[in-house]
Amino acid sequence: MSEYLSLLQGQHPVLVLAMAMIFGLLVGSFLNVVILRLPVMLDRQWTAQAHEILSHETNTDQEPFNIVFPNSHCPNCKIEIRAWQNIPLASYLILRGMCGNCGISIPLRYPIIELTTGLLTLIVIYSFGLTISGLFACLFTWALIVLSVIDFDTKLLPDDITLPFLWLGLSINFFGIFVSFHSAFIGACAGYLSLWSIYHVFRLVTGKEGMGYGDFKMLALLGAWLGWQPLLLVVILSSFGGVIGAGALILLGRDRANPIPFGPYLAIAGWVTLIWGDTLINWYFTILGVG
Repeated sequence: MSEYLSLLQGQHPVLVLAMAMIFGLLVGSFLNVVILRLPVMLDRQWTAQAHEILSHETNTDQEPFNIVFPNSHCPNCKIEIRAWQNIPLASYLILRGMCGNCGISIPLRYPIIELTTGLLTLIVIYSFGLTISGLFACLFTWALIVLSVIDFDTKLLPDDITLPFLWLGLSINFFGIFVSFHSAFIGACAGYLSLWSIYHVFRLVTGKEGMGYGDFKMLALLGAWLGWQPLLLVVILSSFGGVIGAGALILLGRDRANPIPFGPYLAIAGWVTLIWGDTLINWYFTILGVG
C-alpha cells in the first residue's frame, strides 16, 4: 500500500495535492461542527454533573446534543441545512454568505476555517507525502485548529482533545514516527512542568494567574509529538506571536482587562515547528555563525 501511494505521489504530485486540499476542506467543515458543539456539550455535561451532585438526581429533560445530533440547521430559522448547502467553501459562495431560507448572514469564520484546514492539509502532505507520518501530521494539524478556535472563543482547551492527543503523540513516537519515544516522553514532561513552574512563580510574584492549566497540557501535547528539543523554539515563537497578537487585538479595541488566550499561539508555534522547525533552527545557528 505504501509503495502504491509513493508511486501515485511520484507520478501525479499535483493530483495528490489537489486531493489533499479537497479532503482538508471536507475535514474543515467537520471541524466547524466540533468547534461549535464541543463547548456546549461540555457545558451541559458540567451542568448535569453539578445538578446531580446538588440534588442527587440525574437531569434527563434535555434533548440529546452531540457532534452528530441534531442535524445542522440555521440558528435563526431552525431549518435543516441541505446536503448541497454543506459543501465546503462552494456553498458559502453559491449562497453569497447567507442562509438559503431566511437570508441571515453566515459567519465568515466558517469558510475561513474550511479554507485554512484545506491549505494546512495541503502543506502537510506536500511536506510529509502520503506516508504514515503524513497521516498523523494531518491529525495533529486538525486537532490544533480545533483547540485554537475553541480557546479563542471560550478560553478553554478541552481535556477531551488535549489528553487523547497527548497520549496519541506518545503512542506513535513509541514507534519513532516523528521522534524517539525517549524524546517524546521527556518532551511531554518538560512541556507541562515548564509552564507549570512559570505559572506558580508568576502567581507568587504578582498574586495573579498568568495562564490556565490547559496551556500546560497543550505544551505537554506538543512535547509528546515533537520531542523535547524544539520546545524552546515553540515557547519563543508562541511568546513572540502572543505579543504581536495581543498588541493587534488591543489596537482593534479589545478590553485590556479581558485575558487573551495563549493556546492559539502555542498551536501555531507547534505546527510551524512540525513543518519548518529544523529549517528555523539551522537558520538561527547560521546567523549566529555556529556550525
